[in-house]
Amino acid sequence: MTLRSIQPSPLVEQAAQQLREQITGGAWPVGTKLPGETTLAAGLGVGRSTVREAIRALAGEGLLQPRQGAGVFVLATEARADFGDHLRKAAIADVYEVRMMIETRAARLAAERRTPADVAALETALDRRTRAARRSDAEFIDADIALHTAVVAAAGNPVLTALFEQFAPALRAGLTELVRTTGRADENLGHAAHAALVAAVSEGNPDRAETLVSEEIAATTLRRLA
Repeated sequence: MTLRSIQPSPLVEQAAQQLREQITGGAWPVGTKLPGETTLAAGLGVGRSTVREAIRALAGEGLLQPRQGAGVFVLATEARADFGDHLRKAAIADVYEVRMMIETRAARLAAERRTPADVAALETALDRRTRAARRSDAEFIDADIALHTAVVAAAGNPVLTALFEQFAPALRAGLTELVRTTGRADENLGHAAHAALVAAVSEGNPDRAETLVSEEIAATTLRRLA
C-alpha cells in the first residue's frame, strides 16, 4: 500500500478519496481488514479523527463496514449507486410503475390531510400549468411537475415528498420526450383531469383523488407506448 501525504484542505474529502482509490484499485480486496486508524493517519499525514470521518463516508457509499470491536472491513470494491443513479438508468416504464404507487397513495393522503395553505398552493400550481400551456413546452413541463409535487406535498409526509423529488429529473425527461413525439392534446395536455384532481383534493375526496391520479398516469404511460 502506498499513500501520499495530502494537503490541508479539505482533509476528510482527500483522505476518503485516497482510501477509495486503494479499495477500487484492488489494494484491499473484499473482506480485507483495513490497517488501524493510527497507521492510516500516519500514512495520510492527517489526524485519526479525519481518518474516522473518511471511513464513515466510505461506509455510507457501501465500500466499508465498521464492525464493533473487530475493525473496519472492505465490503465492496465499487461504490453503491444512489437512488438518483438508479432512476437515471432505469427504463421509463419502471419509473412510471413506481410513480403510480407513490402518487396514488399521496393523492389519497392529500385529500385527507390538506390544509388551506395546501389548497392555495394547488390552485396556484394549476393556474400556472394552464398559463404555461400557452407558452413553451419547457415551461409547461416544469409547471406540470410542480402541480404533481404540490399534490404530494399536501400529503404532509416529508419522506414521501423527498422521495418524489428524486423522481423529478426522470419525470421531466419522460414528459419532455412524450411532448416532443406526440405533442400536447389540445393546447393543454390533461387539463380537465388535473383540474378535477385539484378539486378532489380540495374537497377532501380521497377515493376520487386516487382514481384520477391513477387514470392520468396510466393514460400518460399508454401515450408513451403508442
